[in-house]
Amino acid sequence: MTILAIDTSNYPLGVALIEDNQVLGEYITNLKKNHSIRIMPAIQTLMKDCERVPAQLTKIVVAKGPGSYTGVRIGVTIAKTMAWSLKIPLVGISSLEVIAAGAGRYFDGYISPLVDARRGQVYTGLYQYQSGVLTIAKEDRLVLSADWTAALKEEIKKPILFVGNDLPLHRDVIEAALGSQAKFAAITEYNPRPAELAFLGKDKQGEDIHSFVPNYIRLAEAEAKWLEANGKTIKG
Repeated sequence: MTILAIDTSNYPLGVALIEDNQVLGEYITNLKKNHSIRIMPAIQTLMKDCERVPAQLTKIVVAKGPGSYTGVRIGVTIAKTMAWSLKIPLVGISSLEVIAAGAGRYFDGYISPLVDARRGQVYTGLYQYQSGVLTIAKEDRLVLSADWTAALKEEIKKPILFVGNDLPLHRDVIEAALGSQAKFAAITEYNPRPAELAFLGKDKQGEDIHSFVPNYIRLAEAEAKWLEANGKTIKG
């Protein structure tokens, strides 16, 4: 089984190639550059360096959001196109789950990955490793970081590991609410690992390619304004 993983859901761009239980290669950058221009060359370079061709791929795994609307769309579109053209399964994994997977495997407590959503808000969720398997304690959501940390303080008694490239933007709020209960991942753990993404989707069943859509959690601001201006109902 040879799996290609693609993550362009936020500033980090990552692609990985795994085969059975081996990581053949990974490519990761954390740059504010156009993913639409860089993603295909990254995939081509990785495939070439690993001496694999697209026909050998057996599955595509993509980070499906939440995150940057444009970034999520780019990754999902590339993944859907490749899976359809190669006639292989496509699996989508939460972008937050990927962030949690890399940092929290050996952490005795909960993991809260986060991505800044502006205006004091974050995309986040709560995860925990149980018997070596990453499980969901609280579903991904869009929430004010102050409300999120207040809820965690009330409901969670174990240590909580926070991780993500946008962590510094919300660290003061987290520390004020949770004190020593809050733990913070190392800087080298902030970037989501595309190899983790590949393994998260390795044993999952493929989804319907044509109906597969990103998980934005909320509408893009421009779309929301258009719906409001045209008297449409915004769901969610």
